[in-house]
Parts: sequence; structure tokens; C-alpha cells
Amino acid sequence: MKRILLTDSTNWTALIARLALGIVIFPHAAQKLLGWFGGNGFTGTMGYFTEVLGLPSIVALFVILIEFFGSLFLIFGLLTRVSALGILGLFIGVASTNLKNGFFMNWTGTQSGEGLEYFILLFGLAIIPIILGAGKAGIDSLLVKNKY
Repeated sequence: MKRILLTDSTNWTALIARLALGIVIFPHAAQKLLGWFGGNGFTGTMGYFTEVLGLPSIVALFVILIEFFGSLFLIFGLLTRVSALGILGLFIGVASTNLKNGFFMNWTGTQSGEGLEYFILLFGLAIIPIILGAGKAGIDSLLVKNKY
């Protein structure tokens, strides 16, 4: 467990990457779980995931929980590698449903869905804390008392 938490508590790059990823993902997660920011909340999201997308209930639940708690844990630097890996895995699944839409986001409405450019950025950001850990100001470094 210590190896999972191990990080250089002076590393600014890891801090910036995990904060950027967590801050971008959290509002979307809060829409799904809490209904904040104009979202449908837990019940509406579960209904959409299970009835419209056809996901099994347990998968839909895990999508919501991984996105919500993973983003919060990244912001605080808690279980950083596990959280970043969970978000990476989750969004690999989401991106795979958008492969047919090409590279670009759907800013002009000329394609049937979103492209991959957002996901590529998200993957790049997620890989940084997977490799480096929490970095500066992360709870992980307090838990293992790093000596770098």
C-alpha cells in the first residue's frame, strides 16, 4: 500500500495535473450524483444510464461513484494513483463510444456526437498522477511520511 501512496511531496507538476483533472471532472460528477450545475441527480442519471444507455445498474452506480469520489480524491491528493486510474478507465470506456465521431468536439453541430480531443487531454492528465502520485500538498504524502 505504501508504494501506491508514495510521492514526491515537493512535486508541483503532480499537484497541477491532479487539481486540473479533479476540478474539471468534479462538476460533471456533481451533476450526476447531486443534481448540481443543472444536472439530473442520482435518480435521473441512473435512469438515463440504465434505460437509455442500457448499462447494468451496478455499472451505472460505479460510473457515478468513480467520477464523483475519484475527482474529490484527486483534488485532495488522497489515493491519487487509484483515483486517477479509476477515472482513466472510466473515460476510456466513455471515449470508446465516441470513436465513430472522429477527433473534434461537436462545436458546430455537424456530427452526431463528441469527438476524442477532450478525452485525449483527460488521458494525458490522468497518466501524470498515476506515474507521479499526489505531489505537493497531497494527503497521500502525509499518510506515508515521505522522505525524498
